[in-house]
Amino acid sequence: MLGQTGAQPIFILPEGTLRQIGKDAQKTNIAAAKAVADSVRTTLGPKGMDKMLVDTIGDVVITNDGATILDEMEIDHPAAKMMVEVAKTQEDEVGDGTTTAVVLAGELLEKAGELIDQGIHPSIIIRGYRIAKTKSLEVLDKLAKTVTVDSPELEKIAMTAMTGKGSEAAKESLAKLAVKAVKSIIEDDEIDTDNIKIEKRRGGSIDDTELIEGLVIDKEVVHAAMPKTVRDAKIALIDSALEIKETETDAQIRITNPEQLKGFIEQENAMLKEMVDKIVKSGCNVVFCQKGIDDLAQHYLAKNKIMAVRRVKKSDMKTLAKATGASIITNLDELTEDELGYAGIVEEKKVAGEEIIFVRKCKNPKAVSILIRGGTEHVVDEAKRAMEDAILGVAAAIKSGKIVTGGGSTEVEIAKKLREFSETVGGREQLAINAFADAMEVIPKTLASSSGMDTIDTLVELRSLHEKGKTSYGVGVLKGKCIDMEEEGVVEPVKIKTQAIKSASEAAEMILRIDDVITASKVGSESSKSPGAGQGMPPGMM
Repeated sequence: MLGQTGAQPIFILPEGTLRQIGKDAQKTNIAAAKAVADSVRTTLGPKGMDKMLVDTIGDVVITNDGATILDEMEIDHPAAKMMVEVAKTQEDEVGDGTTTAVVLAGELLEKAGELIDQGIHPSIIIRGYRIAKTKSLEVLDKLAKTVTVDSPELEKIAMTAMTGKGSEAAKESLAKLAVKAVKSIIEDDEIDTDNIKIEKRRGGSIDDTELIEGLVIDKEVVHAAMPKTVRDAKIALIDSALEIKETETDAQIRITNPEQLKGFIEQENAMLKEMVDKIVKSGCNVVFCQKGIDDLAQHYLAKNKIMAVRRVKKSDMKTLAKATGASIITNLDELTEDELGYAGIVEEKKVAGEEIIFVRKCKNPKAVSILIRGGTEHVVDEAKRAMEDAILGVAAAIKSGKIVTGGGSTEVEIAKKLREFSETVGGREQLAINAFADAMEVIPKTLASSSGMDTIDTLVELRSLHEKGKTSYGVGVLKGKCIDMEEEGVVEPVKIKTQAIKSASEAAEMILRIDDVITASKVGSESSKSPGAGQGMPPGMM
């Protein structure tokens, strides 16, 4: 029932539809979003705890990566899903800082909920949050320091991104690999991190992780008689099948005697030999084929001492072209020496019981690979996630050219500047700006809490230090006290902070604007027939 004229009720929604209006809707949405933020809050920082996620078939994921946790959780509530979107946006745009963005969004909503309870209208809170967001980004810009491609800070950024992940023990060597990988793929001042391929293999230790100036391909050589190692490799990339194709139109071949059959087979063999002759003529000694290779073609290639790999993924073919300088050929008639790529060595090796192919020592490769090793599957998975964060962090720093200190130091300084600024803003928006400032301090509070420090004492000390102009002081989680983050080498790309503030405030604004939640359920559906349907929250809203 939505309205009433006289004594006659007017029904415009079907039976079984649930509706929450005004403060009830806002409180429910804020509680759902806050629950998502709380689920990842304890993973923040170097001493953040891990989460074990078990799916319906019993597969286990152990991680403290915010994006991975939220991706694995099956979330139904619509407001909670918006928080997952915050994490996904942060992951896509920067690659790191997903937990920061989600925790900040949750805290902004909690502070907004307190203001709503005091009778302040959501539209005033939203206006105040927008003013605070703009001011925060200005403060960030002033706090940021310039970084270049050759700055030693790049390794510190990679180490900061890895701290707290399972690979922390080897973070220095892994950070060097991450920086070297990113530097090698810079092309015309553009960085496409898709050109860094990360492969993982169980076995050995994290210290055995290596950077390959070329590519690792999860395939094996097609024929036993082919060479397993080729030095000074001249590489052909072929995007067509080395097989006899079926005719595109329906056709019948009638063979009436054995001579005709013999002639037909010989003709097929001659066609396959002709294909291989074209490859041999180009001077190539390694073939990567995106499609199939006929058994007889394999035999002819092996006789000519040519290594061949078939059914290579399209993405790997593109990366091989970037790494070796080869052109991808669709017609064998176009295959000439000029179209071939080069690698110092191509070899098939057995790693963790499986054959994989290494394409190494490419000249100035614009695509590289990192092979991650580790004792168990969970260790390798977490090391891979840490390496991805490090690579994306370094790439973000080079792109933006600016970095800020970590450990909550930047957030404390933003909060201080926002409080000073709020005094110049009249009206109730001032309360919203102060609420935004309080929300920013959730990051140092969470870092202090995860390391066993007293959150109130730590925050008071940090505020005092920042009042004295020590803007780079933050929570020294590993030392258990407030320290200078710049001296400690805890730095992050400014884009992590700007994106987190933008995403978190936009998500908070969107959720605050909702004052009516209508959950429709069709009459006769399973949900409306179930016991208790129409009472309380709809399925999945809890």
